[in-house]
Amino acid sequence: MGILQRVISWFGLGARLETRANRNLGGFQKWFEPYNMFARSGQLDASNETIFSAVSRLSNSMASLPLKVFRGYKQVSGSPIAQLLEYGPNPNMTSFDFIRTLEAFRDTSGNGYALIERDAKYQVQALWLLNPRKVKPVQESSTKELWYEVQGDDGTYYIHNMDMIHVKHFHTVGYEGISPLDVLRNTINYDTQVKQFSLSQMESGIKASFILKLNGSLSDEKKKAMLQNFADFYSKNGSGVIVIDSGQDLKELKQDIIDLKVFEVERITRSRVAAVYNMPPHMLGDFSQTSFSSMEQQALEYVQNTLLPIVRMYEQEFSRKLLTTKERSAGTVIKFNMNGLLRGDIKTRGDFYFKGVRSGWFTPNEVRAYEELPPEKGGDKLYMSRDLAPIDSPDRSIAPGKEVNEQDESEADNDTGSEPE
Repeated sequence: MGILQRVISWFGLGARLETRANRNLGGFQKWFEPYNMFARSGQLDASNETIFSAVSRLSNSMASLPLKVFRGYKQVSGSPIAQLLEYGPNPNMTSFDFIRTLEAFRDTSGNGYALIERDAKYQVQALWLLNPRKVKPVQESSTKELWYEVQGDDGTYYIHNMDMIHVKHFHTVGYEGISPLDVLRNTINYDTQVKQFSLSQMESGIKASFILKLNGSLSDEKKKAMLQNFADFYSKNGSGVIVIDSGQDLKELKQDIIDLKVFEVERITRSRVAAVYNMPPHMLGDFSQTSFSSMEQQALEYVQNTLLPIVRMYEQEFSRKLLTTKERSAGTVIKFNMNGLLRGDIKTRGDFYFKGVRSGWFTPNEVRAYEELPPEKGGDKLYMSRDLAPIDSPDRSIAPGKEVNEQDESEADNDTGSEPE
């Protein structure tokens, strides 16, 4: 029994999952654009190494982020949803594999789909990835509710939007994301044609290494004999001195095996792929326009401008469809932990933690938690430096090691509050 059939049997006839095998759409209308300039005209060859690099970097970055359930500011680790997201959304995949594949689907087809499997109590049991080519968003004409048309092996199924995880790229009309490969079709074709032309030149181009210039004309037989004598002499004395007769001129023929324009085309391709995937060009190996003075600034640009919008989309989709209304009302959310990407190098982290603890907005144990160290006794208190003073009363600074009591503070207030006549 397939996954869809199992879900149908679990939900029953009164559930929101409806099967209409070999029947028309009825009250459903497909969402489509009257004119779609990104319409597919056949499968695109996705062997381009630049696109592979972009998809691999994005999918691995998303899969590497810890996915946790929080209630307020505290992590919830024992709930079924937390266990599902942390250890594996289904029996066949780890959480890393699931997120990476879902993001790879989104970055190639424009849409990533995962069917939510629930039990009789409507509790989430598993998440199953679906082939994006077999899923289509549709809208019920009377209620305007969003459903998903899934082409199964034995028929067509309609799944309510609350039972389908859908992450997508940019879209305009409707609910289906635009495929980045469709946007890059012309760029990829041009890049492929230039490389193929360069290879054909290498295979069929001139393979001669020297030009032997003679005074006067020779018959074909004498030319062949002279070339054969020169070839025999060069093969035996290639690393030595070549002797030529009077009236002959020998020049070396220098050839560029690879046209430099190929590298320019590759740079343009990397730039366009980076633009479509909203990535800094240096993440794809193009450092021609990099103006940052440190790797930390480059990584920060990638996190803020590229990953943050994607993370926000995932978090909202997961929280809306995997949590109940009661859980959301209690402040429960599903979040990716991006602190690891923003920590910087050791020196930067050390300065950040030092200022946080010294200024009273980090506890020592919170710092230890960021560094994945066990908590220490007494480390849950907020501390504040004692050598600080109010900006309007600099004379009230506290000397190191001196205790301050209420009487001292009262006397200081009286001293600053009155002036001698």
